[in-house]
Amino acid sequence: MVANRGEIAIRVFRACTELGIRTVAVYSEQDTGQMHRQKADEAYLIGRGLAPVQAYLHIPDIIKVAKENNVDAVHPGYGFLSERADFAQACQDAGVRFIGPSPEVVRKMGDKVEARAIAIAAGVPVVPGTDAPITSLHEAHEFSNTYGFPIIFKAAYGGGGRGMRVVHSYEELEESYNRAYSEALAAFGNGALFVEKFIEKPRHIEVQILGDQYGNILHLYERDCSIQRRHQKVVEIAPAAHLDPQLRTRLTSDSVKLAKQVGYENAGTVEFLVDRHGRHYFIEVNSRLQVEHTVTEEITDVDLVHAQIHVAEGRSLPDLGLRQENIRINGCAIQCRVTTEDPARSFQPDTGRIEVFRSGEGMGIRLDNASAFQGAVISPHYDSLLVKVIAHGKDHPTAATKMSRALAEFRVRGVKVREAVCFACFLVAHRHTPQAVWATSMGLAAPGLTLSCVPLLAHAFPSTLREPSRMRQASTEVYPTILL
Repeated sequence: MVANRGEIAIRVFRACTELGIRTVAVYSEQDTGQMHRQKADEAYLIGRGLAPVQAYLHIPDIIKVAKENNVDAVHPGYGFLSERADFAQACQDAGVRFIGPSPEVVRKMGDKVEARAIAIAAGVPVVPGTDAPITSLHEAHEFSNTYGFPIIFKAAYGGGGRGMRVVHSYEELEESYNRAYSEALAAFGNGALFVEKFIEKPRHIEVQILGDQYGNILHLYERDCSIQRRHQKVVEIAPAAHLDPQLRTRLTSDSVKLAKQVGYENAGTVEFLVDRHGRHYFIEVNSRLQVEHTVTEEITDVDLVHAQIHVAEGRSLPDLGLRQENIRINGCAIQCRVTTEDPARSFQPDTGRIEVFRSGEGMGIRLDNASAFQGAVISPHYDSLLVKVIAHGKDHPTAATKMSRALAEFRVRGVKVREAVCFACFLVAHRHTPQAVWATSMGLAAPGLTLSCVPLLAHAFPSTLREPSRMRQASTEVYPTILL
């Protein structure tokens, strides 16, 4: 059973079908017509009478469905209950395997303060910050006095950019503290915050790890997730472009050390910031499958969901043919998230019925989606992700060119779409050129967009970068909502 919805539920169902495993979907009242329900062998309603999101967070209903239908294992997907230790424990108590780490490891990794302490004990460098959640604005003030600005507030019991605020001065301190606390409380049920020194203009590099119950741990190299908007990833790249080989070795080695320190089992991601001097700092562990796991699969030829299921069955990594010396990087992969967002309304999610949908396909292109088809109704209740587009090529320029070509083939009408890689590539490539002024004047600069990987992304639109008029013409036809 997959305790989730949308494209990640379908991704897991497909893996199960390939392994000869029957599948069970759960769905809310608002998701009665959604595709993930149709892709499973069986489907059951949960959260009757509850709010749309709360339905997928209602542990008693999910466990009830699992027990009544003889479910052997539950995959949590990402988001919702995927990093909730109480859900992992509830599965265990019900005699159902949780496809992920043990409840204790999920708890430790979900508590950013404890995860930080574990990293320190493992000898992994961390960003200067508080050792425990702060309880008052005064503590934040004292931290600022010691380390100076900028600093960042982070939710102690959650992620995804919620409960996160960067502070540049004493004047911003109180308002930022109150907002971060309120966001964390609303999103995670706990407003606890911790404070860190904010690393300016870093690269966001994460390492995919995989462990089994026999103590075997390996890494599947890194992903660069530096292009973000409001702390949300929009483009992911594997492997990271122009990464020093020695730094890659330190990142992967520290990830494995940390996983061994905590006895990690199943799939997970260790996230780091890398500063302009090449120093790396641990920030968190995501004890689940990531949205961007696809790019790692493309460059390593390892099906991570298959591996997760086999590990949960009790098989060892060597039994699966997964040994560190056998994991090799094959080319480059880029993932772009196509979302139903309206730039004219500050990128607020858009809803409605898709009237026209034609996707970009072809050699080297993978599409992971759930609601991307003509006639699909885009709900206002859930994440705005429409489709993940993954391009794989022999090197970074080839992958970027394939992505550019595939995205140019997309036609979507009926809802507004924000196509991340076109938007990000264009901005990045123009950032330090006279055309940056032209881009900004057209309203392309989205609030909170973090830009990186200039050498890679500049390859994506080589002709239109030289001719702004062509970019305007192409974008208004193919990406009608990108330009204001």
